[in-house]
Amino acid sequence: MRRNAALMFAAVALTALPACGSPEKADEQGAPRVATLQSTAATAPSAAASKKAERPRERLDMTPEEYEALLEPYNRCMREQGFDVQLERKQAELAPADSAQEEKAEKASQICEPQFLPLPPWEKDPANPEARDFALDVVKCLKREGVKFVEVSEDGISIALGGDQNDSRSISLGMDRIPDCEREVAAKR
Repeated sequence: MRRNAALMFAAVALTALPACGSPEKADEQGAPRVATLQSTAATAPSAAASKKAERPRERLDMTPEEYEALLEPYNRCMREQGFDVQLERKQAELAPADSAQEEKAEKASQICEPQFLPLPPWEKDPANPEARDFALDVVKCLKREGVKFVEVSEDGISIALGGDQNDSRSISLGMDRIPDCEREVAAKR
């Protein structure tokens, strides 16, 4: 027990002695500097800075303008990789894309998507274990609104054409009502 105490004392003494023997340093005004314990938070990178930046995430209540702003880092990355998404969209309207352009888009996408392409809203994200329940509740809401032939599929919510001509009206109604039903269901959760 005495040996442990002696070792502890020696360790403390060896740690403290170099500080006692060092010459006193002064700051710019000539005042001596006092040794202080500093938090490592000031010198170490913060956890948020060292953590890999997360991809942006859509929200159910986003406006089209907000979504375009959210896409800008992705679009910028694609341009840096030699593929301008907006220019290619315009050109695709005039002529079909060739295989070289498709290959260029694929390479750029492999680099940019994992970093910058926005994730779906959490309510619709396949990584969310409650996403299917959310989709089922949205389908119930749509059916209450008069939308026919609506179901949950692997890709989300599907509205299909049925046998009669009123189905196109049902599809149009469903497309109009999906955002409202999603917000309604999300608000209840």
